[in-house]
Amino acid sequence: MPPKNRQARIHRHTSETDIRLRLNLDGRGKSRVRTGIRFFDHMLELVARHGAFDIDLEARGDLDVDQHHTVEDVGIVLGEAVQKALGSKRGILRAGYFLMPMDESLAAAAIDLSGRPHCICRAKIAARRVGDFQTELLEDFFQGFAQSARANVHLRALYGRSSHHQLEAIFKAFARALRFAVSRDLRLRRVLPSTKGLL
Repeated sequence: MPPKNRQARIHRHTSETDIRLRLNLDGRGKSRVRTGIRFFDHMLELVARHGAFDIDLEARGDLDVDQHHTVEDVGIVLGEAVQKALGSKRGILRAGYFLMPMDESLAAAAIDLSGRPHCICRAKIAARRVGDFQTELLEDFFQGFAQSARANVHLRALYGRSSHHQLEAIFKAFARALRFAVSRDLRLRRVLPSTKGLL
């Protein structure tokens, strides 16, 4: 009998945002995403598809002020959902990395679900906006994710001409690296992937 799907529901409500998320780590890449920022929706849809996660997300934020609160809080909620869905973390591979080409652009992602939050994001995005998305918020999203997922997240756009392609490559690389990190190793299904005995 296959293991039960790892799922989580998170509701985060603040004076700045109201976010509801349903996540299935063992999904089929289905998504329904509504944040009010269409390009950001597209990036999260890519995370679902390339991570093979099912994501149902609705975020209402103070976009009349700025996109920052919405983008950062979505990262926080996604990280919380991953942490919750993983449960004890026994049997997972824990770490993953991926190199993702997107036409002329190339991005790298490495993730360790170590229990120690840290995020490094290196990307020289020329455009201040891609579509309706403020590109400076890229790092805020992943910082929020790393903190609440208690993960090491390292991302880098190695090169690229198109700002759109660079961002897309980063989100796809992140999704693929996370997909590998949360994957289960049947040989080690009862083992916590740490010599410390704690994650």
